[in-house]
Amino acid sequence: MNQEIYVVIEHLQGKVSDISYIMLSAAQNLANSINGKVVAILLGQNAQILANDLLADNLIYIDHPELTEFTSVAYQDTLTNLIQANQPRVIIFGNTSIGSDVASVLSARLGLPMINACHHFENSQFVSQICGGKIMVEGIIPEPTAIITMIPGGYKPEEGKSDHPPETMSFDPPPIEDLPVKLIGYLEPDTGDVDISNEKILVSVGRGIQTEDNLELATELAEVLGATVCASRPVVDQGWLPTSRMVGKSGKIVKPKLYLAMGISGAPEHVEGITDSEVIVAINTDPTAPIFDIATYGAEVDLLDLAEILVEKIEDE
Repeated sequence: MNQEIYVVIEHLQGKVSDISYIMLSAAQNLANSINGKVVAILLGQNAQILANDLLADNLIYIDHPELTEFTSVAYQDTLTNLIQANQPRVIIFGNTSIGSDVASVLSARLGLPMINACHHFENSQFVSQICGGKIMVEGIIPEPTAIITMIPGGYKPEEGKSDHPPETMSFDPPPIEDLPVKLIGYLEPDTGDVDISNEKILVSVGRGIQTEDNLELATELAEVLGATVCASRPVVDQGWLPTSRMVGKSGKIVKPKLYLAMGISGAPEHVEGITDSEVIVAINTDPTAPIFDIATYGAEVDLLDLAEILVEKIEDE
């Protein structure tokens, strides 16, 4: 049985996404336990330079004009041919909008079992999150081939990087033409607002903030800390903060020195955007909130009560 582990590399506008490095680190961990090899799968055009720091034994680079930017049908058709031809042990995607789009279709099209939201591997078993990360499940990876989507949190992006590019193998893509959907451009966020991805200290609010009026307290705390206020998706969806302040899979990836998560549960979609923070401090009344699993420090208290105390203490210094 083929023991190769395929990792489908995500890249956007000439940059490899952090989730790709997380997947490569996870794949190396799994490969060591099953005596397998990690094969990075890179789709694009004139994009082989993106493979220079990928931690993989081999690289399959597929070059085609229609793969320059992500389009779901082009990826689905290309990967269908590749998987049918080689039948790897595992194909790993990011648990992202791109990965979920492609992985779900391939699972249905090829009749392959799919494991969603995998957090990490323990020997040859998977450990996944369900119920927004409140429950962890584990099991044996189905044979002979399985599709897995990875969430951040179990591995660090830097663990999936290498000083040496992997050895390249070739694969001819199938005919890619008459695509029903094509990318015509990117809608960039308003540049007039602060760029939270460059901020050193962030005060981030979630559903636990309860009302828009309570944002004033978060703003006060941010001011005394010299920080910027940002939020998880529920707060932005309410219209309490602009989209440019949203952290996570649908928002910005942030890497501050301090990330203060107030009333944020820690769903995988949010965690994906904060894993590179140097220090994460979580405030939540729910002791089982997944945010505590990745937090450096945590406080199981009402965020409104603690925020008031923090403002007073810092102002007194």
